[in-house]
Amino acid sequence: MPERVFEHPVPGFGTVRLRPLDPEHDAAVVHTWVDTERAAFWGMTGLTPARVAEIYAHMAALDTHHAHLAEKDGTPVGLLQTYEPAADRVGECYDVRPGDIGVHVLLAPAGPEGPRPGWTEALLTAFTAYVLLARDRHRIVVDPDVRNEKAIARFRRQGFELGPAVVLPEIDLPDVHLPEKRAQLAFLTRPVAFPGDLLDADADAEP
Repeated sequence: MPERVFEHPVPGFGTVRLRPLDPEHDAAVVHTWVDTERAAFWGMTGLTPARVAEIYAHMAALDTHHAHLAEKDGTPVGLLQTYEPAADRVGECYDVRPGDIGVHVLLAPAGPEGPRPGWTEALLTAFTAYVLLARDRHRIVVDPDVRNEKAIARFRRQGFELGPAVVLPEIDLPDVHLPEKRAQLAFLTRPVAFPGDLLDADADAEP
């Protein structure tokens, strides 16, 4: 995947900037997000910042999995991970199609100002534009925890169609351990997200 920055303006919100995550420099802020109860599904609770950096350094060496930091006005606001479903455990749980891409999303918690109405929708819109248009993919698959009704409802409002509930098998490797997980698959196609592909995503990407 080309190492490039993607910028997407969201009316009424501002410009969302996505760049490749730097394991050394971004691990500290990502650690504050993943080492919380609300992010337990991310599987990094209790890890040190150094261990988080190691995990993302390992990911950066892969051709199939990529991590991106999202920023708004220069402030980190979320983490977007993309992956090839055929190279991931989710690929064992459904029939992968050409043009599919998997996505994991983690948004930064609200600050002292409290809830931020519209932030989740705006960031998901920008992430979707990057994945489906700039990356020229046809369908997104997500796999939230089957118990996370709030996340599932959010994806449905974004246009995702529910697939089957599945059991993702445990992964136990030297560099990564993922416990078995009951997940709700959901899918979003490009025609549903962007009828007519009206956005020229390439014009928003910097080489």
